[in-house]
Amino acid sequence: MELRQLRYFVAIFERRSISRAAEHLRISQPALTRQLHQLERYVGTPLFDRVPGGVSPTPAATALHEHARLVLRLADASREVARSAGPVREAVRVGLPPGVPASWIERVIGAVAREVPGAALTVTDASSVDQVRLLREGHLDLGLIHQRPPAPFAARLVLEQQLGLAVRPGHELARRRRCDLADLDGLRILAHSRDQVTAEHDRVLAEAEAQDIHPEWVFAWFTENAYACVLAGDAAAALLTRPSAERLLPGWRWIPFGPTGFALPLWLAQHPQTRTVVAAVADVVAATPAGDPG
Repeated sequence: MELRQLRYFVAIFERRSISRAAEHLRISQPALTRQLHQLERYVGTPLFDRVPGGVSPTPAATALHEHARLVLRLADASREVARSAGPVREAVRVGLPPGVPASWIERVIGAVAREVPGAALTVTDASSVDQVRLLREGHLDLGLIHQRPPAPFAARLVLEQQLGLAVRPGHELARRRRCDLADLDGLRILAHSRDQVTAEHDRVLAEAEAQDIHPEWVFAWFTENAYACVLAGDAAAALLTRPSAERLLPGWRWIPFGPTGFALPLWLAQHPQTRTVVAAVADVVAATPAGDPG
């Protein structure tokens, strides 16, 4: 027995006519009659008696009708379930540190959706240090971190964000459009602890020492509480990227170092051997343009 035979049977049963059923089904009447006879042979009993103007269902047909409708509903539902499931997507776990420009993140997610439809991104907020640990423990597939990834992870530089100062309202530096490292001499400046941005921390300190410039550095580990840290440290300004400054210290004027400045790098870290979908997502992330460096 085939599903189409049940569909033909239901059409005849509900219209009480082979000719009207054939017209509804858009098949020839002889073809419909042949399918009905095959179904009757399968069930082993006649299903319709001929009467003036059409056919009349036998008791066997009446019993079969509800069963046939149920089978056909289940068949249609199975088809819809299969269609709605869509392609299977693999989870790709990505670490994200504070301070990454929202516009770049939006471009990355959009590009992955277009170019790697088999990937289902999940994002974990974590510092660079924590991401390296999570990568080692197998809890992340890709990390975006503010220091060059250690061995054995593969590394690609994807962004460089201009570092500058978020200056306390009313301070004389707030009137400047740019500043040099020399302008920080003697000022109390909040900066991330060395463990958070190791390479940039070392570079700023080394450059200040080389130029005989001596800011009063206030080092602190912070991701969300920069305002509490500058108040506790009585700092005149905080060393941050513009996206971080706008988020953590709203109302404080952000000015960049000039003319060459200092850049906070963002590295993409991944295991050397990884799943195909992870490698594809990594390629899209690395290829996404920086746009406004912020």
